[in-house]
Amino acid sequence: MEMSFQAFSEKYKRALELDMQSRIDRLDAPGTLKESMLYSLEAGGKRIRPILVFAVMEAFKKDPAKGVSVAAAIEMVHTYSLIHDDLPSMDDDDLRRGKPTNHKVFGEATAILAGDALLTYSFQAITEMDIEEVTPQIQLELIKLLSSSAGAEGMVGGQMADIEGEGKHLALEDLEYIHSNKTGKLLSASIISGAILAGASEEQKKHLLEFSRHLGLAFQIRDDILDIEGSQEKIGKPVGSDTANSKSTYPSLLSMDGAKEKLRSHIELARLSLAKTGINTELLEEVTEMIAARDH
Repeated sequence: MEMSFQAFSEKYKRALELDMQSRIDRLDAPGTLKESMLYSLEAGGKRIRPILVFAVMEAFKKDPAKGVSVAAAIEMVHTYSLIHDDLPSMDDDDLRRGKPTNHKVFGEATAILAGDALLTYSFQAITEMDIEEVTPQIQLELIKLLSSSAGAEGMVGGQMADIEGEGKHLALEDLEYIHSNKTGKLLSASIISGAILAGASEEQKKHLLEFSRHLGLAFQIRDDILDIEGSQEKIGKPVGSDTANSKSTYPSLLSMDGAKEKLRSHIELARLSLAKTGINTELLEEVTEMIAARDH
């Protein structure tokens, strides 16, 4: 009998969290820095990016446990971005996942350094993989994918465009550029990393990349909707921050009904792309459904 999505998710989230804690514990670094890194890593969250790595490997009938180092690397990059996003010079947030933000607990300087340490250690984590079939060439491919997805041509570039777009009425095309990079590229890296580890064909990677692009945009549209309709208790941070920061959002450009229709469209296109891969997509379909319906 196949494992349910919830059981699969809980099993590999636990494996991921134990792996990350062990890695930070082993670092020969100042205690305060390690404490700050772990504070944000252990804040919880949905772990959607790591779960995507594991779910893709499972879809190819490969052992998901072999993806834990890559999943940890991606989660570290994601967590670093949240620490830096929350800083006074960026979004100036007091809460993240229902807890005080890193800089509120450890101070700005330590929070910045904790983010820096998580980002740089993520690449080291991939080089430390000791799995026979993961050759140095595959490690290099994974590092290149993660660094390009996280950097100026990906997440950081999207964040810059997001900052420059504040207070402006953006066109839908500009908004999609921001979110395809700021949110979408790291989601894509998660899915394609799982595909690389699973030995996917170029054709399968192409369909999975298309799937990931629609999933990334759907994720962000749902985020924009929750910023208006969500509950602070469930989201773990104040609602209405996009409006307060004068940001263009899908509801502000398309109306709430239009944003919900756009969300449905991207979810449907994601499913169609997934159907072309020829793999067991059951878990990935459940992740897609979870993103479409999430309330936090």
